[in-house]
Amino acid sequence: MKRIKRLLSYGGLFTVLTLLLSACTNTQTHRTPPTGFIYGPIYHWLGLPMQHLITWMAKLFGNPPDYGWAILLITLIVRLVLLPLMLSQSKSTLKQQHRREAIKPQLDDIQKRQAAATTSEEKAALSQEMMTTMKENGVSMTGGIGCLPMLVQLPVFSALYMAIQYSPAIFKSTFLGISLGQTNIVVAVLAGLTYVLQGYLSLIGLPESQKKQMKTMMLMSPAMTFFIALVSPAGLGLYFFAGGILAIFQTMITNFYYMPRIKAEVAEEIKKNPPKPVAKAVVKPKPKTVTSAAAAKPKRNRNAGKQQHHN
Repeated sequence: MKRIKRLLSYGGLFTVLTLLLSACTNTQTHRTPPTGFIYGPIYHWLGLPMQHLITWMAKLFGNPPDYGWAILLITLIVRLVLLPLMLSQSKSTLKQQHRREAIKPQLDDIQKRQAAATTSEEKAALSQEMMTTMKENGVSMTGGIGCLPMLVQLPVFSALYMAIQYSPAIFKSTFLGISLGQTNIVVAVLAGLTYVLQGYLSLIGLPESQKKQMKTMMLMSPAMTFFIALVSPAGLGLYFFAGGILAIFQTMITNFYYMPRIKAEVAEEIKKNPPKPVAKAVVKPKPKTVTSAAAAKPKRNRNAGKQQHHN
Protein backbone atom coordinates (compact mmCIF):
# COMPACT_ATOMS: atom_id res chain seq x y z
CA MET A 1 0.00 0.00 0.00
CA LYS A 2 2.75 2.46 1.03
CA ARG A 3 4.84 1.52 -2.00
CA ILE A 4 1.94 2.18 -4.36
CA LYS A 5 1.29 5.56 -2.76
CA ARG A 6 4.99 6.37 -3.08
CA LEU A 7 4.99 5.43 -6.76
CA LEU A 8 1.92 7.57 -7.35
CA SER A 9 3.65 10.49 -5.62
CA TYR A 10 6.78 10.06 -7.73
CA GLY A 11 4.68 9.81 -10.88
CA GLY A 12 2.86 13.00 -9.99
CA LEU A 13 6.14 14.78 -9.21
CA PHE A 14 7.66 13.69 -12.52
CA THR A 15 4.55 14.92 -14.34
CA VAL A 16 4.83 18.30 -12.60
CA LEU A 17 8.48 18.54 -13.61
CA THR A 18 7.53 17.76 -17.20
CA LEU A 19 4.88 20.47 -17.09
CA LEU A 20 7.38 22.98 -15.73
CA LEU A 21 9.90 21.99 -18.38
CA SER A 22 7.31 22.49 -21.11
CA ALA A 23 5.97 25.75 -19.69
CA CYS A 24 9.37 27.33 -19.07
CA THR A 25 10.84 26.44 -22.44
CA ASN A 26 10.15 28.68 -25.42
CA THR A 27 8.65 26.49 -28.14
CA GLN A 28 8.45 29.33 -30.65
CA THR A 29 12.13 29.14 -31.56
CA HIS A 30 14.51 26.23 -31.91
CA ARG A 31 16.99 25.95 -29.05
CA THR A 32 20.49 24.52 -28.85
CA PRO A 33 20.78 21.18 -27.00
CA PRO A 34 21.26 21.54 -23.22
CA THR A 35 24.68 20.91 -21.69
CA GLY A 36 23.95 21.54 -18.01
CA PHE A 37 24.49 19.17 -15.13
CA ILE A 38 20.82 18.08 -15.06
CA TYR A 39 19.38 18.53 -18.56
CA GLY A 40 22.57 17.56 -20.40
CA PRO A 41 22.56 13.87 -19.37
CA ILE A 42 18.76 13.67 -19.83
CA TYR A 43 19.09 14.93 -23.39
CA HIS A 44 22.08 12.64 -24.02
CA TRP A 45 20.33 9.48 -22.80
CA LEU A 46 16.73 10.23 -23.81
CA GLY A 47 16.38 13.09 -26.27
CA LEU A 48 19.25 12.27 -28.62
CA PRO A 49 18.37 8.55 -29.10
CA MET A 50 14.73 9.53 -29.71
CA GLN A 51 15.89 12.13 -32.23
CA HIS A 52 17.87 9.49 -34.14
CA LEU A 53 14.92 7.05 -33.98
CA ILE A 54 12.43 9.62 -35.32
CA THR A 55 14.83 10.61 -38.12
CA TRP A 56 15.38 6.97 -39.12
CA MET A 57 11.66 6.18 -39.10
CA ALA A 58 10.82 9.39 -40.97
CA LYS A 59 13.04 8.30 -43.88
CA LEU A 60 10.99 5.11 -44.18
CA PHE A 61 8.03 7.23 -45.34
CA GLY A 62 9.84 8.80 -48.30
CA ASN A 63 12.01 11.74 -49.18
CA PRO A 64 11.82 14.31 -47.70
CA PRO A 65 11.40 12.50 -44.37
CA ASP A 66 7.92 12.65 -42.85
CA TYR A 67 8.45 13.23 -39.15
CA GLY A 68 4.72 13.32 -38.36
CA TRP A 69 4.21 9.75 -39.49
CA ALA A 70 7.33 8.74 -37.58
CA ILE A 71 5.83 10.12 -34.35
CA LEU A 72 2.58 8.26 -35.03
CA LEU A 73 4.53 5.04 -35.61
CA ILE A 74 6.39 5.50 -32.32
CA THR A 75 3.05 6.07 -30.59
CA LEU A 76 1.71 2.80 -32.02
CA ILE A 77 4.82 0.88 -30.94
CA VAL A 78 4.69 2.27 -27.39
CA ARG A 79 1.00 1.47 -27.02
CA LEU A 80 1.46 -2.06 -28.38
CA VAL A 81 4.32 -2.70 -25.96
CA LEU A 82 2.20 -1.45 -23.07
CA LEU A 83 -1.02 -3.14 -24.24
CA PRO A 84 -0.59 -6.42 -22.27
CA LEU A 85 0.24 -4.46 -19.11
CA MET A 86 -2.69 -2.07 -19.58
CA LEU A 87 -5.15 -4.86 -20.28
CA SER A 88 -3.93 -6.78 -17.24
CA GLN A 89 -4.37 -3.64 -15.12
CA SER A 90 -7.85 -3.08 -16.55
CA LYS A 91 -8.85 -6.65 -15.65
CA SER A 92 -7.49 -6.23 -12.14
CA THR A 93 -9.34 -2.94 -11.70
CA LEU A 94 -12.63 -4.42 -12.91
CA LYS A 95 -12.31 -7.36 -10.52
CA GLN A 96 -11.64 -5.04 -7.61
CA GLN A 97 -14.63 -2.87 -8.50
CA HIS A 98 -17.05 -5.81 -8.60
CA ARG A 99 -15.66 -7.31 -5.39
CA ARG A 100 -16.00 -3.96 -3.67
CA GLU A 101 -19.62 -3.74 -4.82
CA ALA A 102 -20.30 -7.11 -3.17
CA ILE A 103 -19.21 -5.82 0.25
CA LYS A 104 -20.75 -2.36 -0.22
CA PRO A 105 -23.41 -2.87 2.53
CA GLN A 106 -20.67 -3.57 5.08
CA LEU A 107 -18.60 -0.59 3.93
CA ASP A 108 -21.63 1.72 4.01
CA ASP A 109 -22.38 0.64 7.57
CA ILE A 110 -18.81 1.39 8.66
CA GLN A 111 -18.90 4.79 6.96
CA LYS A 112 -22.14 5.70 8.76
CA ARG A 113 -20.59 4.78 12.10
CA GLN A 114 -17.47 6.77 11.18
CA ALA A 115 -19.61 9.83 10.53
CA ALA A 116 -21.25 9.41 13.94
CA ALA A 117 -17.98 8.74 15.80
CA THR A 118 -17.04 11.42 18.30
CA THR A 119 -13.66 10.28 19.64
CA SER A 120 -10.34 9.61 17.95
CA GLU A 121 -10.33 6.09 19.42
CA GLU A 122 -13.65 5.29 17.74
CA LYS A 123 -12.48 6.67 14.39
CA ALA A 124 -9.21 4.71 14.55
CA ALA A 125 -11.05 1.49 15.43
CA LEU A 126 -13.53 1.96 12.58
CA SER A 127 -10.72 2.69 10.12
CA GLN A 128 -9.08 -0.56 11.19
CA GLU A 129 -12.42 -2.35 10.76
CA MET A 130 -12.70 -0.92 7.24
CA MET A 131 -9.22 -2.14 6.28
CA THR A 132 -9.84 -5.57 7.82
CA THR A 133 -13.15 -5.95 5.98
CA MET A 134 -11.53 -5.13 2.65
CA LYS A 135 -8.51 -7.33 3.31
CA GLU A 136 -10.60 -10.34 4.37
CA ASN A 137 -12.64 -10.05 1.15
CA GLY A 138 -9.70 -9.53 -1.21
CA VAL A 139 -10.40 -5.87 -1.96
CA SER A 140 -7.47 -3.51 -2.43
CA MET A 141 -7.52 -0.04 -0.87
CA THR A 142 -6.37 1.41 -4.22
CA GLY A 143 -9.06 -0.41 -6.21
CA GLY A 144 -6.46 -2.11 -8.43
CA ILE A 145 -5.44 1.18 -10.01
CA GLY A 146 -1.74 1.16 -10.88
CA CYS A 147 0.59 3.82 -12.17
CA LEU A 148 3.19 1.67 -13.95
CA PRO A 149 1.93 2.39 -17.51
CA MET A 150 2.15 6.12 -16.82
CA LEU A 151 5.61 5.80 -15.28
CA VAL A 152 6.81 3.87 -18.33
CA GLN A 153 5.51 6.58 -20.67
CA LEU A 154 6.99 9.54 -18.79
CA PRO A 155 10.52 9.00 -20.20
CA VAL A 156 8.93 8.73 -23.66
CA PHE A 157 7.21 12.11 -23.14
CA SER A 158 10.48 13.73 -22.11
CA ALA A 159 12.45 12.10 -24.94
CA LEU A 160 9.91 13.19 -27.57
CA TYR A 161 9.82 16.72 -26.21
CA MET A 162 13.60 17.08 -26.32
CA ALA A 163 13.92 15.41 -29.71
CA ILE A 164 11.42 17.86 -31.25
CA GLN A 165 12.65 20.94 -29.40
CA TYR A 166 16.39 20.46 -30.02
CA SER A 167 16.40 19.00 -33.54
CA PRO A 168 16.24 21.72 -36.24
CA ALA A 169 14.90 19.27 -38.85
CA ILE A 170 12.05 17.96 -36.67
CA PHE A 171 11.30 21.38 -35.16
CA LYS A 172 10.83 23.04 -38.57
CA SER A 173 8.91 20.17 -40.18
CA THR A 174 5.16 20.09 -40.77
CA PHE A 175 2.51 17.37 -40.78
CA LEU A 176 -0.84 17.95 -42.48
CA GLY A 177 -0.11 21.67 -42.37
CA ILE A 178 0.73 21.62 -38.64
CA SER A 179 4.16 22.83 -37.53
CA LEU A 180 5.51 20.10 -35.25
CA GLY A 181 7.78 22.49 -33.36
CA GLN A 182 5.15 25.13 -32.52
CA THR A 183 2.33 24.99 -30.00
CA ASN A 184 -1.05 24.29 -31.58
CA ILE A 185 -4.32 24.73 -29.72
CA VAL A 186 -6.28 22.56 -32.19
CA VAL A 187 -4.01 19.59 -31.54
CA ALA A 188 -4.23 20.23 -27.78
CA VAL A 189 -8.04 20.32 -27.87
CA LEU A 190 -8.23 17.13 -29.94
CA ALA A 191 -5.84 15.37 -27.56
CA GLY A 192 -7.96 16.42 -24.56
CA LEU A 193 -11.23 15.38 -26.23
CA THR A 194 -9.94 11.90 -27.05
CA TYR A 195 -9.25 11.28 -23.36
CA VAL A 196 -12.64 12.71 -22.41
CA LEU A 197 -14.25 10.12 -24.70
CA GLN A 198 -11.97 7.39 -23.39
CA GLY A 199 -12.88 8.31 -19.81
CA TYR A 200 -16.60 8.29 -20.63
CA LEU A 201 -16.33 4.83 -22.20
CA SER A 202 -14.46 3.54 -19.14
CA LEU A 203 -17.51 4.35 -16.96
CA ILE A 204 -19.86 2.15 -18.98
CA GLY A 205 -21.00 -0.86 -16.98
CA LEU A 206 -19.77 0.40 -13.61
CA PRO A 207 -22.13 0.66 -10.62
CA GLU A 208 -23.47 4.15 -9.99
CA SER A 209 -21.69 4.42 -6.65
CA GLN A 210 -18.32 3.84 -8.30
CA LYS A 211 -19.04 6.15 -11.24
CA LYS A 212 -19.08 9.10 -8.86
CA GLN A 213 -15.62 8.19 -7.58
CA MET A 214 -14.22 7.67 -11.10
CA LYS A 215 -15.58 10.93 -12.54
CA THR A 216 -12.89 13.01 -10.83
CA MET A 217 -10.15 10.90 -12.37
CA MET A 218 -11.98 10.94 -15.70
CA LEU A 219 -11.82 14.75 -15.76
CA MET A 220 -8.30 15.04 -14.38
CA SER A 221 -6.60 13.00 -17.11
CA PRO A 222 -8.01 15.01 -20.07
CA ALA A 223 -7.31 18.30 -18.29
CA MET A 224 -3.65 17.42 -17.70
CA THR A 225 -3.29 16.07 -21.24
CA PHE A 226 -4.75 19.28 -22.68
CA PHE A 227 -2.49 21.49 -20.57
CA ILE A 228 0.71 19.58 -21.45
CA ALA A 229 -0.20 19.55 -25.15
CA LEU A 230 -1.08 23.25 -25.02
CA VAL A 231 2.35 24.35 -23.76
CA SER A 232 4.38 21.76 -25.70
CA PRO A 233 5.34 21.43 -29.38
CA ALA A 234 2.53 20.09 -31.56
CA GLY A 235 4.60 16.96 -32.21
CA LEU A 236 4.13 15.94 -28.57
CA GLY A 237 0.44 16.84 -28.79
CA LEU A 238 0.23 14.55 -31.84
CA TYR A 239 1.61 11.73 -29.68
CA PHE A 240 -1.11 12.36 -27.06
CA PHE A 241 -3.84 12.55 -29.70
CA ALA A 242 -2.84 9.29 -31.37
CA GLY A 243 -2.37 7.63 -27.98
CA GLY A 244 -5.85 8.74 -26.95
CA ILE A 245 -7.40 7.17 -30.07
CA LEU A 246 -5.62 3.88 -29.33
CA ALA A 247 -6.75 4.12 -25.68
CA ILE A 248 -10.36 4.39 -26.89
CA PHE A 249 -10.02 1.10 -28.78
CA GLN A 250 -8.38 -0.50 -25.74
CA THR A 251 -11.28 0.64 -23.53
CA MET A 252 -13.81 -0.76 -25.99
CA ILE A 253 -11.99 -4.12 -25.93
CA THR A 254 -12.10 -4.06 -22.12
CA ASN A 255 -15.80 -3.12 -21.98
CA PHE A 256 -17.16 -5.52 -24.56
CA TYR A 257 -14.78 -8.47 -24.19
CA TYR A 258 -13.32 -8.55 -20.69
CA MET A 259 -16.10 -6.98 -18.61
CA PRO A 260 -18.82 -9.65 -19.22
CA ARG A 261 -16.33 -12.43 -18.48
CA ILE A 262 -14.99 -10.75 -15.36
CA LYS A 263 -18.53 -10.12 -14.06
CA ALA A 264 -19.36 -13.80 -14.48
CA GLU A 265 -16.06 -14.85 -12.88
CA VAL A 266 -16.51 -12.59 -9.84
CA ALA A 267 -20.16 -13.65 -9.45
CA GLU A 268 -19.05 -17.30 -9.40
CA GLU A 269 -16.36 -16.51 -6.82
CA ILE A 270 -18.87 -14.69 -4.59
CA LYS A 271 -21.33 -17.58 -4.92
CA LYS A 272 -18.69 -20.04 -3.70
CA ASN A 273 -17.21 -17.68 -1.12
CA PRO A 274 -19.80 -15.16 0.12
CA PRO A 275 -18.52 -11.89 1.63
CA LYS A 276 -16.98 -12.47 5.05
CA PRO A 277 -18.52 -10.41 7.86
CA VAL A 278 -16.05 -8.78 10.22
CA ALA A 279 -16.70 -8.25 13.91
CA LYS A 280 -17.76 -4.69 14.57
CA ALA A 281 -15.32 -2.51 16.41
CA VAL A 282 -16.29 -1.85 20.01
CA VAL A 283 -14.55 0.99 21.80
CA LYS A 284 -14.88 1.14 25.56
CA PRO A 285 -15.28 4.69 26.81
CA LYS A 286 -12.41 5.94 28.90
CA PRO A 287 -13.17 6.32 32.59
CA LYS A 288 -13.48 9.92 33.65
CA THR A 289 -10.41 11.08 35.53
CA VAL A 290 -11.03 12.95 38.77
CA THR A 291 -8.69 15.81 39.58
CA SER A 292 -7.00 15.96 42.95
CA ALA A 293 -8.85 19.19 43.86
CA ALA A 294 -12.20 17.62 43.06
CA ALA A 295 -11.31 14.49 45.01
CA ALA A 296 -10.29 16.49 48.10
CA LYS A 297 -13.48 18.55 48.13
CA PRO A 298 -15.99 17.01 50.57
CA LYS A 299 -19.34 15.99 49.23
CA ARG A 300 -22.26 17.97 50.58
CA ASN A 301 -25.33 16.13 51.76
CA ARG A 302 -28.28 17.80 50.06
CA ASN A 303 -30.78 16.39 52.61
CA ALA A 304 -28.83 17.62 55.62
CA GLY A 305 -30.27 21.13 55.41
CA LYS A 306 -33.79 19.84 55.03
CA GLN A 307 -33.46 17.58 58.04
CA GLN A 308 -32.07 20.44 60.20
CA HIS A 309 -34.87 22.79 59.14
CA HIS A 310 -37.48 20.14 59.94
CA ASN A 311 -36.09 19.65 63.43
